[in-house]
Amino acid sequence: MDKYTACVWPRLEPFLIGVLPATAPSKFSMHYLRKMACYVRTRDGCFPRLGWHMWRHIACGKLQLAEELAWLYFETFDLLMPRSAEQRLEWAEGLSQCHTPKELDRQRCKLSVDTLQFLLFLYLQQLNRISLRTSLIGEEWPSPRSRSPSSTSERDTKISSQNKNWDDQAHLTFIQTHLAELLELLVEPGQLSSSGQALRDSQLTSEALESLSLLLEGSVSHSRTVYPIHKLLSRSSLQSQAGFSKLSRSYSLQQFQGFLHQALCLNPFGISACSQSGKKLAWALQVEGTLKKAKIFRNTHMAPPESRLLLMSQVCKQTLAKDSEKLNNANIKLHRCSEAFIYLLSPLRSVTLDKCRNSTVVLGPVGTSVHIQSCENVRVVCVAGRLTIGGSSHCTIHALTPTRPLLLPGNVSLTLGPFHTHYPTLEDHMASVGLAVVPNLWDQPLVFGPEGTATDTGCYRIQPPSEFYPLVIPFQMEGDNCEIPWGLPADYQKAVESREKAIEDWQKTVKEAHLNKVQRRQFQALVEQKFHEWLLETGQRRELDSLLPPALTPSTSVDHWPSSHTSNTGQNVLKNQPPEQAMGRAPTVC
Repeated sequence: MDKYTACVWPRLEPFLIGVLPATAPSKFSMHYLRKMACYVRTRDGCFPRLGWHMWRHIACGKLQLAEELAWLYFETFDLLMPRSAEQRLEWAEGLSQCHTPKELDRQRCKLSVDTLQFLLFLYLQQLNRISLRTSLIGEEWPSPRSRSPSSTSERDTKISSQNKNWDDQAHLTFIQTHLAELLELLVEPGQLSSSGQALRDSQLTSEALESLSLLLEGSVSHSRTVYPIHKLLSRSSLQSQAGFSKLSRSYSLQQFQGFLHQALCLNPFGISACSQSGKKLAWALQVEGTLKKAKIFRNTHMAPPESRLLLMSQVCKQTLAKDSEKLNNANIKLHRCSEAFIYLLSPLRSVTLDKCRNSTVVLGPVGTSVHIQSCENVRVVCVAGRLTIGGSSHCTIHALTPTRPLLLPGNVSLTLGPFHTHYPTLEDHMASVGLAVVPNLWDQPLVFGPEGTATDTGCYRIQPPSEFYPLVIPFQMEGDNCEIPWGLPADYQKAVESREKAIEDWQKTVKEAHLNKVQRRQFQALVEQKFHEWLLETGQRRELDSLLPPALTPSTSVDHWPSSHTSNTGQNVLKNQPPEQAMGRAPTVC
């Protein structure tokens, strides 16, 4: 085998899901992480696995972090770990039975993480750190290492703000730039100098290499089979290139670092490759009067399970719906969508909304995180492992989540409400990604500050029951669920019942008026006129029109995406309901 036939690249999920899209605390600098790396190897109960009790001691006692912030990072790392749905549901059941802070702490102490991987995870939080030169000029200075082969149009699909969680070129540059320090965290304390830096003849153990698989994976000779880095280097021909010694059963740190510098490349399953060579989806067609054409790409036909991506960009003035196996456990990015209604009713891995406005997005259960960044006047309905919102304004989020919603800096006028819809396979999809009905912390947000949690609650409000209305998904699907499985919070349920009672009273009043046939017809016409005026004033008419088949749409020249989705693979079917069933018709005069 020729030299350096291995290709190694940064894994997507640690950056996409593991890195919080905010500036990390200053105590996560290399200076403090070096101290932590030495400390955990010399204390009982810290190595090779680190429990919540000892991490809290280190984070709060040594690094001076708030306990809520310490748990946030510990919980985020666990969310990244490959646990089965059954294990997730079992953990949720344990949390739901905690009624006091002491019981909650006892449950948290049952959780432990791989110590070396957790150190790497903490180091990764520097990804979105704002450097002085970046704040002055807006971009990093160009260098051969940071140049991207992608064109300007492809680069436009990436997040242009400081958030680099989706930017695979930034992931590669980060690993290349900080590789020496990342490896240094994995070296045993006896091989470090008095200043804490790795010595020239330092060795990297096989256990340390296995921890590095959190960040790196690869393939051999352009094979489509992807291996974590420790399994990739189980081949003897590659071991010698990477500096493996059969005598010490470890790797020369210097030679291993050189091997990685030669082998590192851009993730072939990242968003750059997906935008350039991913399979295009034809659900979204250009709408008359819309200048931008929707771009929808996916790599789900070729990517390994943890690298399945779907990119939807510039979807404007359209209604899209999908419940396909092609979406199952995919990482989805909605970018610059405007005045759109999007329904993705499949179990998903993660979802990011970036620079979207005036849109409604309804999601199937999301196993890890839903991140809303730089959005305006967007309504999101989701069940998610974590909800994160940053730099967004006038957005309404109806959520069910077992973790506290994380509110990053830059938010204005957010509204948080309870999850308020259902579709027939919702419970099955929740079980498949390990999400339970309880605990549900949708109304207990955590406001994130640069060095911890903030006390300012002015950026959000809890939706008053008087403003609450359940959402009806306007499609027929096969399945068993016909109502919200867990019901609504008492105050919200009472508000819904009060409105239903008012409608019944109104219908009773009309009936008791004993109108004749002509009067009933006139009254019905008046009610319908007011109803259609309301549809136009609120913009609901556009949503109704987008649900109609093209032949029935008032503007017959508009080329609509067919909302009906059928498949011969046995999966669910989405079909349009008549608009009066989907969105409600004008009240009928009895």
